[in-house]
Amino acid sequence: MSDDTHEVLNQSPPFGDANLFAADLPLRGALAAFGPASDAEGLAAFGGRWGAAERLDLGRLANAHPPDLRTHDASGHRADRVEFHPAYHALMAASVADGLHASIWDGADPRAPRARGHLVRAARQYMVAGVESGHLCPMTMTSAAVAALGLAPDHLAAWLPKITSRTYDPRFRPWHEKAGVTLGMGMTEKQGGTDVRANTTRAAPLGGDAYALTGHKWFFSAPMSDAFLVLAQAPAGLTCLLVPRHRPDGAVNALRLQRLKDKLGNRSNASAEVEFAGAFGWRIGEEGRGVPAILAMVQLTRLDCAVASAGLCRMALVLALHHARHRRVFRKPLLDQPAMRRVLADLALESEAQTALTMRLAAAFDRGETARTRLLTPAVKYAVCKAAPGFVYEAMEALGGNGYVEESPLPRLYREAPVNAIWEGSGTVMALDVLRAAARAPEEIAGLVADLAEEAADLPGTREAAADILAALRAPDAEARVRFATGRLATLAAAAALATCAPPAVAEAYAATRLSRERAMYGANGVGAVTEMVLGRALG
Repeated sequence: MSDDTHEVLNQSPPFGDANLFAADLPLRGALAAFGPASDAEGLAAFGGRWGAAERLDLGRLANAHPPDLRTHDASGHRADRVEFHPAYHALMAASVADGLHASIWDGADPRAPRARGHLVRAARQYMVAGVESGHLCPMTMTSAAVAALGLAPDHLAAWLPKITSRTYDPRFRPWHEKAGVTLGMGMTEKQGGTDVRANTTRAAPLGGDAYALTGHKWFFSAPMSDAFLVLAQAPAGLTCLLVPRHRPDGAVNALRLQRLKDKLGNRSNASAEVEFAGAFGWRIGEEGRGVPAILAMVQLTRLDCAVASAGLCRMALVLALHHARHRRVFRKPLLDQPAMRRVLADLALESEAQTALTMRLAAAFDRGETARTRLLTPAVKYAVCKAAPGFVYEAMEALGGNGYVEESPLPRLYREAPVNAIWEGSGTVMALDVLRAAARAPEEIAGLVADLAEEAADLPGTREAAADILAALRAPDAEARVRFATGRLATLAAAAALATCAPPAVAEAYAATRLSRERAMYGANGVGAVTEMVLGRALG
């Protein structure tokens, strides 16, 4: 007698061995529209590597086995090391080999570093985010930190070859002995999160640009990095410092890791609490100019947050579509059921807009469009990152119970989705940054809105949205209305991006259901006319 009780039928096969680039027509269209001739062959090879079933399983393993902190060794000596599962190291090695940590700085002059290749890097990060987003934290911080290190050319000249190396070296050794390095950061303290000027960590001068740090950080990201950008109070005020894990003489620096944060998601990535017990650090930039130094990198980290959130949504959509293709309900594929088809089309339209919006923003960095990047980066981060949790949930619901269990990648994507809206400035902080930027340069916000309206042409709601944005930002109660203005600005920018890189019917449907009126629940918007088109594009 067979031990089998029944034959398993009507279950979708595991998703894997898919080319994440070749199957993503919206991404390919955005790259073609917004950048110079991109390395399509290289991106296709990249999409194949990161869509492989084995690579996808590394993402599962790295989150199923989160890192552990070893504060002391067996003899009672301080260890202050974080141990990771081999899957995490494999993902780090793969991302470093593909340049996610530093490709925009390849060939940069340390005396005048200039980043290049934001768009292609954004496309790569977008694909990787859906596979495993936690390890992208050190990728983002390493890349963005170079912008701040440019204020200390001698240090940047020494570190840049190690930063741009394509070799991942996780050994706990002095940075100058390693084949490659990663960088982290520590800004937040217990008594002040967003308000970094309330920081109490002290930096005592040791001579030259060297300081001794005493204090703490409440969130210390990627604590096994080789050095960290830290804000501390020096005699002249809040100052940026580069704090290495090892002192110049090779001794372990006095960074005392207290515990790892037990986070909702982002489980593969370690975030720590740390005490500085006279830790050594080098000053970056001038004393008292720590905030401007950090702002040099914040635009880049915020761009990465938006791109990663768009990538999470894309993967959630792909998983929902994959399931709907294979699952049969009432004797026909779920994808052919009219109500579900409308929901999936609505999600596909939203995802296509996020892709267009984030890629257009990355292209703005390449084009040197300073006003656009300054005003739109916080707005795009606000809109895309805040939309991600609801989007991933809707995709999860398309799978029913199969999407809610831990064997599915969707619970991990869902837990991951909120973090990008919190890191690098929460939603309200982003909205207030838009308001401050608009107040400092009212002619720039007026010009940007006019440009976006022109790019969106005659799409439904364009003129009304442009008027709404400027009226809200100029109102006496602008601070109370700033979330409305920021959301409208991002939606107008998305419509403008789609008008450039997508078929006219797609841009028209997006504007009609998001710009001319507030979006309803997924599946309740009037996207029927473009259902076949957006699903076809989403399915590659």
